Amino acid sequence: MMNAVQSVLSVCTVGLEALPLPYSPGRDDGISLVLLACFFLSSYVLAHSYKFLLQLGSCFLLHRDRASIFGTSVGSDMRYLLLLVLQTCILTGLYIFICFSAARPEQVSEINSMGLLGVCVAGSLVYLSLKWLAYALLGWIFFDKSVSSFWAESYATLIYYSGFLVFPFLLLAIYLHFSLQISVIIGLFLLGLVKILILYKWIKLFCNSLFGGLLLILYFCALEIIPCLMFYKGMTQLNDYLIIKF
Repeated sequence: MMNAVQSVLSVCTVGLEALPLPYSPGRDDGISLVLLACFFLSSYVLAHSYKFLLQLGSCFLLHRDRASIFGTSVGSDMRYLLLLVLQTCILTGLYIFICFSAARPEQVSEINSMGLLGVCVAGSLVYLSLKWLAYALLGWIFFDKSVSSFWAESYATLIYYSGFLVFPFLLLAIYLHFSLQISVIIGLFLLGLVKILILYKWIKLFCNSLFGGLLLILYFCALEIIPCLMFYKGMTQLNDYLIIKF
């Protein structure tokens, strides 16, 4: 009788080992460490520069005519803001990784998850850097220095606040195990909100004539919609390549 019970238990054990759990970011210690580091980074920046961030947000919404705040800020404030840019890129890359892992959990479990996360974060950094260069180049060609400075400050403000906006939704998506559809819907909602704020600021800064309205349409299509589609396509192909390669 005892031998029969042991045989049944051994068969069940073998069956359980043959069916490993699919990859879940909520069980990944590396993901938890990244989130914890971003939380402490946000707390550190808010503790030292929250008044400056509030001033940036107020100037973005009210559209005050004044000298650029970049010229009046101190070096320590700019260092904190650069940390926020890095945090936004990390969280954006993490959100892309979460959506990808929800779509292909079996394939993610077969490769180094932190390596794939690093690729997503690096892609976000490259995308942001290229957009910043494109804005600077077009602003130098079509607009005067003061308007270009206003737009650079406004765009930077959106980047700073985007990290704080993404963080709680990212926590919910990871630890409440949102499906791919819900994660994508939330991501598109956050992206759409940022694009609406960009459009609002463009109307305030550039749309004061027919020429400005035409340029606004070209800006929005060439620098907001098309780059997002190219970024999505590029990250998808890169992830597929990494999975096949490794």
